[in-house]
Amino acid sequence: MTAARPLTGQDYKTLSLAALGGALEFYDFIIFVFFANAIGQLFFPPEMPDWLRTLQTFGIFAAGYVVRPLGGIVMAHFGDLLGRKRMFTLSILMMAVPTLAIGLLPTYASIGLAAPLLLLLMRVFQGAAVGGEVPGAWVFVAEHVPARHTGYACGTLTAGLTVGILLGSLVATGINTVYQPDDVLAGAWRWPFLLGGVFGMGAMYLRRWLHETPVFAEMAQRKALAAEMPLKAVLRSHRGAVAVSMLLTWMLSAGIVVVILMTPALLQKLYHIDARTSLLANTVATLCLAVGCIVYGVLADRLGARPVLLTGAALLAVCTYIFYTTLHKRPDLLLPLYGLTGFAVGVVGAVPCVLVQAFPAQVRFSGLSFSYNLSYAIFGGLTPVVVTLMLKNDALGPAYYVIGVCVVGIVTSLFIRSAQRA
Repeated sequence: MTAARPLTGQDYKTLSLAALGGALEFYDFIIFVFFANAIGQLFFPPEMPDWLRTLQTFGIFAAGYVVRPLGGIVMAHFGDLLGRKRMFTLSILMMAVPTLAIGLLPTYASIGLAAPLLLLLMRVFQGAAVGGEVPGAWVFVAEHVPARHTGYACGTLTAGLTVGILLGSLVATGINTVYQPDDVLAGAWRWPFLLGGVFGMGAMYLRRWLHETPVFAEMAQRKALAAEMPLKAVLRSHRGAVAVSMLLTWMLSAGIVVVILMTPALLQKLYHIDARTSLLANTVATLCLAVGCIVYGVLADRLGARPVLLTGAALLAVCTYIFYTTLHKRPDLLLPLYGLTGFAVGVVGAVPCVLVQAFPAQVRFSGLSFSYNLSYAIFGGLTPVVVTLMLKNDALGPAYYVIGVCVVGIVTSLFIRSAQRA
């Protein structure tokens, strides 16, 4: 049985190239938010009110999330019919070219209204690309390794995606340290985008050495590919798997968006911790998250996804509560508490293991992509709004939100079938 074979050098090579590409693609997708202030000043009229400029800048950033389901569904459709590798390579090209283009775009002062419109167009391409990349990468690595190593493979890839966020944060910190604010506006803001585009091209070249997944190759040889539109089959025969996948993705998005992306700003606003210390703590938490993704993935292989998600979601809820309630009295514990909470968020590394096993191979890419991207577009987009509204009534609003979603994750875990891929 192939399921019994150990991981080989080729498996590790596939995992490494997939994780590297995922990290660079997530860097390209996220770097926009770190330079939102500079982009807002350069791509909109100078006479525009500051609040409106900020709103429109983040609106363009959010467009990347809104278009993710559509991009993911289209790329998954062809991934189920034409092959995983082709879409896996196309997604990184669709990310690298717009990122490079953003670094070269003329500003409002040069071409007027066309500047923000071109920026929006590039952001739409980025969103479509990441919508295909993340589910495609999980499917790709899961179908390459033996079934008993699916959790490790998916956890490692998810860790690579979080490293992309960390890389964006470090590059932004470096640019703002080396250059004065006026220099950033004068052109230094372009460097992270140009670097991302070049790195993406390099990652696409490296992906040429990857092979089509054995699962897809065998289906193609047996002529056992989906006989109809894959998404149609998913919605007709796998609605339960879609529901479980969407709810687990909600927990994944809550952990990442609230604990990793929103918390640095909340530390400054609620606990009056300076920006430098907040970013340092966030770096520690993100590193611990990457380690946690791999650890939880391995545990899912050893113990099964259901008990790992049940325990992991409960641990995340407890750590989040302790983190937010302790800082007022003991701000000196920021680094260890944030690091521990970041590690607890690593339970998201076990989620894709469930998602790839929830759908049969013929429609796996489409089922996973539809569930993940639709859930992330809804909950990932609404989470910042809901948390902000909760903050008006209670400073512990972010903690209560994460705890509530963890309860949803615990209940959903009870419905996971312990099905393993043949």
